Amino acid sequence: MAQSPSLAASLGSSAEPLDRRYDLAMLDLDGVVYVGPDAVPGAPQHVAKAREAGMRVAFITNNAARPPAEVAYHLCELGVDADAGDVVTSAQAAARLLQERLGTGAPVVVLGAGGLVEAVIAAGLRPVGVKDEAEAVVTGYGPDVLWRQIMRAAVRIRDGLWWVACNTDLTFPTKYGTAPGHGVLVETLRRFSGVDPVVAGKPARPLLDETVRRCGGRRPLMVGDRLDTDIEGARAAGLDSLLVLTGVTGLAELVAARPELRPTYLSADLAGLDRAHEAPEVSEPEVSLGGWTATVAGGALEVSGGGDADDWWRVAAVAAWRHLDDTGAPVGTEGVTPPG
Repeated sequence: MAQSPSLAASLGSSAEPLDRRYDLAMLDLDGVVYVGPDAVPGAPQHVAKAREAGMRVAFITNNAARPPAEVAYHLCELGVDADAGDVVTSAQAAARLLQERLGTGAPVVVLGAGGLVEAVIAAGLRPVGVKDEAEAVVTGYGPDVLWRQIMRAAVRIRDGLWWVACNTDLTFPTKYGTAPGHGVLVETLRRFSGVDPVVAGKPARPLLDETVRRCGGRRPLMVGDRLDTDIEGARAAGLDSLLVLTGVTGLAELVAARPELRPTYLSADLAGLDRAHEAPEVSEPEVSLGGWTATVAGGALEVSGGGDADDWWRVAAVAAWRHLDDTGAPVGTEGVTPPG
């Protein structure tokens, strides 16, 4: 296994490419493989190369609305080879939690879209309406869920019905911009009922456990673009992780990452799967790697030198994390421009 960092200001090191060190890549979708309707540049080729190296690739998502076959079809449209068995959703992870506790045939109130209904049925459970006798309620993103259904479910949760939530994502990407996600509904139900749900999706670990269960892998690697779901989820599951910078994480988010949000590895994009990863060298007060040197002076990050763009991000991250751990304050990044 890699030299995984402890909860400290460091990155892991791998002398061999990650697609040879790990046997399963668990790829988050939005921000990693695609952004909106388009593939991330180079992503189809990088996925294919990882597979050629012998790595199994799974596509995992907190989105409980779409069935795996629909997700796989969309990936194929973008040039990424995938079938339904390569896709694991938070709906499937939630259904597993329900089935393991309740058993086959148990009636479950389903508050969500078709992907959640399909997962519940596939797990051998029986979806029922919000007024029907049930042993649990499971909720997920569903744009067509009615307010009267939410009200009835809220009362039943308050009165003791077991509740599983697919995820707690507060936002959801749409073609018209970022919109409220299922996490907003979870907060509404939680505040009304005083009940915390069992959560299936990242950063909780059931989705990652379900992926390993379905796809195999003795040495899995989580690959994501979000610190607070993908990377925190990997930490919670005790897994190594690769953060890519093709999604929501930029310099401001990276330098402010608390220890539990820090990845094992860092790369601009999925090309990082087919590369070795060297950890920066720390020699007070400098952090250096591949021609780049990062320091913090007067609370401000400074990076000088030249070389590979990934190494720039690595020295910047480690220098910033060391400062954050020492002082409790994120570094200033005004005037700092990443290469490329």
